[in-house]
Amino acid sequence: MPRAKKKSNGNGNGTSPIQPMSKKMMKRKKPIDKSYMTDIKPLTDNQKIAFDEYKAGKNMLLHGAAGTGKTFIMLYLALQEVLDETTPYEKIYIVRSLVPTREIGFLPGDHEDKSYLYQIPYKNMVRYMFKMPDDNSFEMLYDNLRAQDTIDFWSTSFIRGVTLDNAIIIVDEFSNLNFHELDSMITRIGEDSKLMFCGDITQTDLVRTNEKDGISDFIRVLQDMKEFSCIEFGLDDIVRSGLVKSYLISKYTILGGVPNSTWQLYDNALL
Repeated sequence: MPRAKKKSNGNGNGTSPIQPMSKKMMKRKKPIDKSYMTDIKPLTDNQKIAFDEYKAGKNMLLHGAAGTGKTFIMLYLALQEVLDETTPYEKIYIVRSLVPTREIGFLPGDHEDKSYLYQIPYKNMVRYMFKMPDDNSFEMLYDNLRAQDTIDFWSTSFIRGVTLDNAIIIVDEFSNLNFHELDSMITRIGEDSKLMFCGDITQTDLVRTNEKDGISDFIRVLQDMKEFSCIEFGLDDIVRSGLVKSYLISKYTILGGVPNSTWQLYDNALL
């Protein structure tokens, strides 16, 4: 009985071409690359500076007014690199203090259960970063991103003793961390990793003066490091529209003049 002929791929040898897979692709269960992503451009001068400094390979500290897209642009740029097969970055860690007490042990469930509610804002950000026709398509894509370990969520309570290699770490709401916790984050960085801090020193759960002063000290240390680019976002960088933007501008304008306010502490951090 004659054997079936192998289909030719046009190279004359009757064999199918085998595309080599990178280490990243082999690790992922359902590969998604950056071709799925929307092309997003900076909307303000400071956002453009952040884009340029990030692409220059800098670690970043973005601080200042709320509503300026600090976390959004860091997450977008990080996803672009992690989903690029030519970079050494394999994963994004989003790290934050999950509750004001910075302890979540009393909450029921494992770490994933405890941090689930805090993941929702980031999932909503990711929704705007991908070209998907409907909600169901996005849910499948997001599940695949999580399945291939593109994004992982950690609290500061679980980061101790861990070394993070081949990763981009985004420390969000860093103004809720004291100096010791911020200092510890720096020491967690391993080979081929980058570190991003996002926050607003006027929005902090810290109540002790020495803890607030620690944030100012931390900012000054990073400003002195050539590896870091520190960018202050102001009222002109607010990109939210309508009521939210009007409220934020009024809040910062009015509270900014209150003596001994956290706004004054924020000003002092820039000296």
